[in-house]
Amino acid sequence: MHELEQELNYTFQNPALLEEALCHSSYANEHRAGPLHSNERLEFLGDSVLGFVTAEFLFVHHPDLPEGDLTRIRAALVCEQSLYEVACKLDLGRFLKLGRGEDSGGGRERTSILADATEAVIAAVYLDGGIQAASDLIHRVLLDAEREEAVEERRRDYKTALQEFVQRQADQVLAYRMVGETGPDHAKTFSAEVLLNGQALGTGSGRSKKEAEQSAAKSALEALNAGL
Repeated sequence: MHELEQELNYTFQNPALLEEALCHSSYANEHRAGPLHSNERLEFLGDSVLGFVTAEFLFVHHPDLPEGDLTRIRAALVCEQSLYEVACKLDLGRFLKLGRGEDSGGGRERTSILADATEAVIAAVYLDGGIQAASDLIHRVLLDAEREEAVEERRRDYKTALQEFVQRQADQVLAYRMVGETGPDHAKTFSAEVLLNGQALGTGSGRSKKEAEQSAAKSALEALNAGL
């Protein structure tokens, strides 16, 4: 736990809170007689703490944005994929307590498990050190300019932008096709290709087919804007 506390830049007064935050339901179910509970209740609380701190951050740093835009940005910042990325940065998977089946099935790399654990850890810090400690952690691992840029990147709809670009000329036909997938079932990477009138225009990859197509569309737009 000391190693994870260093990653979090926070030392727990009550280390049992951190242990509970890392305890998946599969482990708790296998050790019913033990003292540990699953992290599901902490996950519930962490979701609210995260939402509040993120909303306050956006409210203060984006005074000109309307409510709708603030809501969309907050949703993107605290989405499962974003929390999964935070978990990877903290290497949370290495510290999780998982049941044997979940562990052998790749649970330490599963997006949903890692995202939930991130929320649980945030709640544990909040209960141990208060809202300021939780806010400091959230700002450090989630609310920075680089991550906001990454969120904005994910929000862009490159497929629609590409469609609008090619429709400037008549009789242009866009099509997408999957060209490959790698990795285990719980952590696949998909590759896609976009074709314009049957000719390959761009390729891309992502953790879902939709994400791969968006990446391919972005590549195609860059090629078209470069005059290729």
